[in-house]
Amino acid sequence: MEKTELQPVLEKAAAERACRIVEIVADDDNNFDVTIDKDGGADLADCEYIHRAVLAAFDRDIEDYALTVGTAGISPEEADELLANEK
Repeated sequence: MEKTELQPVLEKAAAERACRIVEIVADDDNNFDVTIDKDGGADLADCEYIHRAVLAAFDRDIEDYALTVGTAGISPEEADELLANEK
């Protein structure tokens, strides 16, 4: 998947949560680390919403990508851990 395909989906989902995309880091293996922020601070629910919007837009089996969404206060790794422990 190309960053140019992912970015509009991220921006739309972020706007729906009153967030903004701070950074999108991609590597050659289609691993995307996204950092978001918003006035008052983004939270785990914002990260989860944006992550789910991407899951709905792209088939992971076809696109073969990994995505983590974090905030300035919550790293992508911490967000993944929090979501895993929430289940």
